[in-house]
Formats: sequence, C-alpha cells, structure tokens
Amino acid sequence: MSLTTEVPAGEAYKAGIPEASEPYGLFEAWFAEAVAREPNDPNAMCLATTTADGWPSARMVLLKGRDEAGFVFYTNEQSRKGGELLANPRAALCFHWKSLRRQVRVEGRVEPVSAAESDAYFASRSRGSRISAASSEQSRPLGSRAEFERRIAETESRYPGESVPRPPHWGGFRVLPSRIEFWQDMPFRMHDRLVFERTEAGWTTLRLYP
Repeated sequence: MSLTTEVPAGEAYKAGIPEASEPYGLFEAWFAEAVAREPNDPNAMCLATTTADGWPSARMVLLKGRDEAGFVFYTNEQSRKGGELLANPRAALCFHWKSLRRQVRVEGRVEPVSAAESDAYFASRSRGSRISAASSEQSRPLGSRAEFERRIAETESRYPGESVPRPPHWGGFRVLPSRIEFWQDMPFRMHDRLVFERTEAGWTTLRLYP
C-alpha cells in the first residue's frame, strides 16, 4: 500500500488539536481522556529544574492539583529538586500520554503552596505514605536499606495512631504557566502543535511546524 494514499493530508489535519482561546479547558479534556485510557499514573509528569550553575535536572513526579493558578506537586523541600527550585524558581513540566499519542509541555515560574494546602494534601495520604515521608531524608546518602527501615519503624513507634504530622520541610510547589504547548501525534509525522503564551492581556496562540 502506498503511504501517500493511506490518510489524506487534509483529513489528518482535521483530526488535530482544535482551536481554543485558553489552555485549561483543553488540558482538562486531554487529562480526562488520559485518566480513562492510560493504564498507569495518568498524572505522571517530568519535572525539569536547573542547578545553581545551570545544569539541567529532570525526574518524574505526580500532579496533585491543577487549576487556572497552576500545576501542583509535593515533595521534601530539602531534596535535590526542592533545593533547586528554591534557588531558581523556574521549571518545566512534560506530560506524555503514550496511549493517546499526546504530549503537553508547561513552562513557568514556581512558588511554594500555602501551609494549609500542604497540610490538607499530607493528611489525605495513606498512613504508610505519611510515615515514609516523615522518615526519609530525601536525596541524601543512605547507608543501607535496613537504615531506612529502622527509621520507618522509629517513626511508626512515635506516631502509633492515625495522626502523623506533616514535616515542616515537606510541602508543595505550584508551577505558574507562562507557556503551554499541546502536541498530537499525526500520520506521516504531520504532528499538530498548538502553543499558548501568557501576556498581560491574556493568552495568545500559535501553531508550530512539527
């Protein structure tokens, strides 16, 4: 079969990303589809930060909150990513939903969420997750797995009930988007890319060549 006749170019483009005046409605629609179709962690996103001397640093984290203010995740603020964000409060996020053949990239400034938000989310976690967070010196050298298990046992003894307080160095960050790019896989590498950029007047949009 000739590749040039499999999908007409016009039809391929019509199946791409629809026009929109702001990015949040489109993100919610894509996220809902990801929740329905991705087999694992549809809220997983790559978080990219930089070191003090400009080296990039990336890892996967989980999106735990989203609205028009920004995209929220939680971590130990004394971890490597926490330190990098406090030193240089700018970050990029990348969602990749393989089952949907879609990608969303977010760039913007970063700010800590309020203590009340961090408290509420920490309280919503399972007791085991709270015990682990309270026991871990995230990103610091660990002598052995047994050492971590000992610290967990000590924390469990200290807090035998359901109440486990949030460590003061554990909290959330919110990425305040200044640019959001939606990418849709299309036949014959005719991928569709729609970019939203924030201005003082609101959002502007443009399409990019794939």
